[in-house]
Amino acid sequence: MKKVLLKIDGMTCSACSSGLEKYLNKQDGVINATVNLVMNNASVEYDENKLDIPQIEKFVQKAGFESLGIDNLQKEEKKKSRGKYKLWGFTAIAILTLYIAMGHMIGLPEVPFLSMHNNPINYTIALLILSIVSIIMGRDILKNGYKNLIHRTANMDTLVGLGVLSSFLYSIYGTYMIFKGHHEYVENLYYESVVIILFFIHIGRYVEARNKDKTKEAIQSLMMITPNKATILRDGKEKQVTLDEIVKGDIVVCKPGEKIAVDGEVTDGVTHIDESFVTGESVPSKKDVGSKVIAGSINYEGTIKYKAEKIGKESTVSEIVRMVVEATNTKAPIAKIADKISGYFVPAIIIIAILSAIVWLIIGQTFAFAINVFITVLVVACPCSLGLATPLAIVVSSGVASRAGILIKNSESLENAHKVKTVVFDKTGTLTKGKLSVSKMFSYYKLCGVNVDIDEDIMQIVASIENKSEHPIARGIVNFATENNMELVEVENFKNIAGFGVSAEYNSTEFLIGNSKLMQENDVDISVAIEDEEELEKDGNSILFVAESIATNKDTANKKETSKQYKLLALIGVKDVIKDNAYYVIDKLHNQNVNVVMLTGDNEKTAKNIADKIGITEVIANVLPKEKAERIKELKQNGLVMMCGDGINDSVSLVTADIGVSVGSGTDIAMDSSDVVLMQDDLEKIPELMDISKRTIRNIKQNLFWAFFYNICMIPIAMGVFSIWGLTMNPMFASLAMTLSSITVTLNSLRLRR
Repeated sequence: MKKVLLKIDGMTCSACSSGLEKYLNKQDGVINATVNLVMNNASVEYDENKLDIPQIEKFVQKAGFESLGIDNLQKEEKKKSRGKYKLWGFTAIAILTLYIAMGHMIGLPEVPFLSMHNNPINYTIALLILSIVSIIMGRDILKNGYKNLIHRTANMDTLVGLGVLSSFLYSIYGTYMIFKGHHEYVENLYYESVVIILFFIHIGRYVEARNKDKTKEAIQSLMMITPNKATILRDGKEKQVTLDEIVKGDIVVCKPGEKIAVDGEVTDGVTHIDESFVTGESVPSKKDVGSKVIAGSINYEGTIKYKAEKIGKESTVSEIVRMVVEATNTKAPIAKIADKISGYFVPAIIIIAILSAIVWLIIGQTFAFAINVFITVLVVACPCSLGLATPLAIVVSSGVASRAGILIKNSESLENAHKVKTVVFDKTGTLTKGKLSVSKMFSYYKLCGVNVDIDEDIMQIVASIENKSEHPIARGIVNFATENNMELVEVENFKNIAGFGVSAEYNSTEFLIGNSKLMQENDVDISVAIEDEEELEKDGNSILFVAESIATNKDTANKKETSKQYKLLALIGVKDVIKDNAYYVIDKLHNQNVNVVMLTGDNEKTAKNIADKIGITEVIANVLPKEKAERIKELKQNGLVMMCGDGINDSVSLVTADIGVSVGSGTDIAMDSSDVVLMQDDLEKIPELMDISKRTIRNIKQNLFWAFFYNICMIPIAMGVFSIWGLTMNPMFASLAMTLSSITVTLNSLRLRR
């Protein structure tokens, strides 16, 4: 048993991908095939004793598509989409067609030389040309419908194709009769049905294509996390090379502010590295000799040298890319209601139409009457309303959601959101703000009798000193000061004391800011802060001690010397703070009987501390991206799972979950790997999404009822069952019934806007 990932060309919509998937799975030797419309590829698991790759590629070709070979997931050049201009063209044709065909019915001024009754030939030719242009522009729909029909995998495109062609062919017959002088046939032209059906279908295709391209680019952009170039040591000299030139064992040099190029092990130097895109940990990790580094992570401070260990496809980033694509290719077995029905509906309608015509011929009716019945059945059963039942409700609801700050990128998510049994939250950047900030400060100036006597003054000086550091904790303090409108002051003699903290002078007074080791090195008495330190540690804070120098005089062998003595000034706790509305959201989800889980790469102590505060009882901590995806799969056994995250480390679990939700402040790949984006970074939108989903599904069911109600009522009439009582139908009335069905579905969908 082998598996291959093939690049597929020619897929334009979900009908294409589902048709190809069904066709491949029917072939002998294919164990399982999954077609991914987003990535334009097909994952095929096959028996190598029966098939090889060229044979699989022939299957793809027979299905009407083209295999471009094995997909290596390389980033593609962005192609300019003509979809927008095509939609504009369709819109113009649809408006013009409706004006010519039906404008006079609603009192619009009639164009004299295109008058239906005064110039029927001009009228007919104009509508014929417009319908031919529409068919040419929408030929992919007709082509796909035909392919699926001959492969016995009928779908909505098959229904659309039959409805369009039956209307067009009947209208061609009417056109012929008009040219023969039978102008009464002008009432039996249905070219406008051809145009409008294709127009509505194309709108849905355009929206689907835009979402597909955006998601596709985002997944491929994972490959761009690593830098394009790196510096390595060759013959004792630094040399800049591309990543492809790095081989295992090379010594790579990484300076402050640069990204790690490949996975490796530090051989020289000490620094702090931001690995949050993999671990989710907001606090940078200290790296020294022997520590492992991951490609794509950011070096904050010192220059380090590391030995290249994993390059190319072996790297952690490549592993994440592979898992994201695999997760995207793993589809939940959720069948569309309309597509399911269409598998039986299309052959049933064709059989009904043929049998009706034959029966009337046997009874003794004319061939013209039999053809009229055949066409009428096909026209009245045209799938416009059936095809619109779901997408229209989805489009309207998506608009409502987007105005509320909820960007829904696919219909499956909107359909399933109300059925979610478990909501999984990442911690950093999702439940918390994702950036370090001052959570609490204890000041001791009254006990020590030092020069500074106001808490705000202490923070102003500390922020001014930390402003000269690039450490993330320093950035958190500076951001806190900025948010609180504190004006930074000028300090002198700034020093970065690696592994301990920083020092600087302000108004001729020296300040020490750092960990307890820095205090011990300078004989600072911190006994007064022991209980406060324990409290901050228990609350998950990174801790900074602040000390101020006090000059004292010493008499050494009759020589007076000035030495420095330090007094503890303050104790500052810095941590990632919880979002204000997290408490409300968790409580509301619990009230809706939704299970809530925290899933994070952060340490268990910190994770449980935050979970306890906001009411989450189930915590899964210390997990890497691959492990996150595995945990999501386990949770899916108990029902639909929604995952909410914000980082690159969440991208795999976002696509593994039934519904992936990313916050607007998250990374691009997290937002584009997800199904839903909360644009305003507002977690309260999650319960709102579930409510919109519930109302949308109710509306879709109503739409389907009306779509089938018209068919159930009209098909028997179209068949001529009631003709002995004088109740008959012609294609004109059939087209009107189809239009009423579509109008009913449309108006019902628009109710969602309220």
